Amino acid sequence: MKRLALILLGVVLTLNAYSQGWPANFKGVMLQGFYWNSYVDSQWSNLEKQSDELSKFFALVWVPQSGDCHETNNVMGYGPVYWYTHNSSFGTEAQLRSMIKAFKAKGVGVIEDVVINHRNNIGNDGSWVDFPAETYKGVKYQLLPTDICANDDRGKTKTWATSKGIKISSTNDEGEDWDGMRDLDHTSANVQNNVKAYLKFLLSDLGYSGFRYDMTKGYAAYYTGMYNATVNPTYSVGEYWDGNVNVLKTWLEETKRYNGTIQSATFDFAIRYSVRDAVNATNQWQNLGKGGLCNTNSGAYARYAVTFVENHDTENRGPGAEQDPIKQNIAAANAFIIAMPGTPCVFYKHWKEYKQEIKQMILARNIAGITNTSSSSNLRSNSSYYAQRTVGSNASLIAVLGSSTGYVPESSQYTKILSGTNYTYYLERKAETAWASVPDGTYEKAFNVTLTAVSATNGATLVYTTNGSNPTASSSKVASGGSINISNSCTLKVGVLAGGAVKGIITREYTIKAFEPHTATVYVKDPSWDAMYFYAWDVNGTNLNGVWPGKTGIESKTIKGQKFFYQTFDIKASNYTFNIIFNQGSGKPQTTDIGPISEDVYYEIAGKDAAGKFFVKDITADYKQGDGVEDLRVDNTKQQSGPAMVYSIDGRFVKKAADAKSAREGLAPGIYIINREKVIVR
Repeated sequence: MKRLALILLGVVLTLNAYSQGWPANFKGVMLQGFYWNSYVDSQWSNLEKQSDELSKFFALVWVPQSGDCHETNNVMGYGPVYWYTHNSSFGTEAQLRSMIKAFKAKGVGVIEDVVINHRNNIGNDGSWVDFPAETYKGVKYQLLPTDICANDDRGKTKTWATSKGIKISSTNDEGEDWDGMRDLDHTSANVQNNVKAYLKFLLSDLGYSGFRYDMTKGYAAYYTGMYNATVNPTYSVGEYWDGNVNVLKTWLEETKRYNGTIQSATFDFAIRYSVRDAVNATNQWQNLGKGGLCNTNSGAYARYAVTFVENHDTENRGPGAEQDPIKQNIAAANAFIIAMPGTPCVFYKHWKEYKQEIKQMILARNIAGITNTSSSSNLRSNSSYYAQRTVGSNASLIAVLGSSTGYVPESSQYTKILSGTNYTYYLERKAETAWASVPDGTYEKAFNVTLTAVSATNGATLVYTTNGSNPTASSSKVASGGSINISNSCTLKVGVLAGGAVKGIITREYTIKAFEPHTATVYVKDPSWDAMYFYAWDVNGTNLNGVWPGKTGIESKTIKGQKFFYQTFDIKASNYTFNIIFNQGSGKPQTTDIGPISEDVYYEIAGKDAAGKFFVKDITADYKQGDGVEDLRVDNTKQQSGPAMVYSIDGRFVKKAADAKSAREGLAPGIYIINREKVIVR
């Protein structure tokens, strides 16, 4: 009996360990994988295509609410109608599942934007209060009019319901009212049961790793505690939009009311506003000292601080919708939070615009071993600069914001590894690691990379290889601060050589891929519509086929026995992409936004959402090779005479050579198509 009691106690302790909102000593960085109206960039299929690159830098990706909102136009997902149907403006449920699975296979968790403060209704016959019934695993789930707060929409909902003889809840909202949709009464057992089942579905069926709770000011923190303690997500972060650090702490403490344990992290709005006030002004760097949950007398609260400097609600959304954006020093703002305790969350637009710098910042954080519970302290502060030291498990990292000459630590203890506009990183020499000035990535031409030895040994040199093997004491050498040239795709490995031993080896994957102007043809399998229009626009917002609904009279051809409509576009630069919508004419059915596109791609219409907007499925793998490169033989020896055309295995043009033999020269290891032969280059 005693043994059974101990076992049961162990089970309870284990469950509590998994229901504390956010892991302690968490090393990861999160990406907000969307921005306002990012219907192309944040498509599930597009995010999945980036999973290889993103998985090298991010442990978590936060995506928009994926449930069906029953709208005819694109929507961001903050007005969910259905909880168990996940076709959205960002793709189909199949594409969503595929994306989550792809990220999970690479060790990255996907965070769902959970909207349970309010819910949209079907609106049949003008009703304000009718929610759909949904059946999941044989169980019917449905919210009722009595699940709507008594004072919803400042009393307008009750007035309407009463006029129709319908009763709503007699309990007022326990949080802030929002008159956009129906606010849910979380004191209702039916609401609680529906929410718990929905959250379990998100975790166990769709495969999400955790939740970002929207608008947590709208209902009591107790319920966040209840829901998380019941479904046990690994990650939970609430959007409690308040810049007062003490208010944020209070919300965290209130999540304990359910079972005595903090059940969720929260976004550190306090640090966000401290950063904004520092970087948007001129010579006001001391404002960083205002701090937030992550560093100001917060103690254990840093574990629950998800830090950020911009999100979809604060960004500049364009003329008339500027919101509250970071207007300058964006890289420096990110440098600060990435070098701090808490869990940094990088905004998608910042990632796209400052990718090389943010990659280096994350690599520096990882080398230092900074976690969400690391200790951090201000070294010096004034209007011209702000110096902060964070102690990682491997070494300390000093971030200097503002004047780079304002604070320079002792060179006997720290080595400068990274700098940019108004930020500098210094890594403690005890890190015993190599450092490279260029992060992993794809580059259009050869470049030099500067290598630095961060070592307590004076005069330590560096050894390196470019073939992916670990360097040894006899490998190629370079002095700290020296550079090497990268002219071909390679795997660079660099280590510190000190006292005859090699340590602190780092790896960088470099791909050299020269841009060649080319065309990209978009194909769509004939859906037997009455009319076919292609509406296209490029990355600069320029209409490529005129105004909506675009171009009609689209050319067609038969491929593998199937009729396809198609149009070809010029790709003018490496960062040039375009997007497209297939439609049947103005005021008639259309697809969702499709893109970004820069290569040949084949689509077929693959069903539609509840509002009638069509989805597409990418079937390029089934048809592209069938359009001229199928039935290839593997041949490593044949030397054909005459000009040779070289293509990558996925059909992209690489180069033209004098003959098949010379065509192989200079190619990185891989599989190529040379004059319709499949060639393996080793």
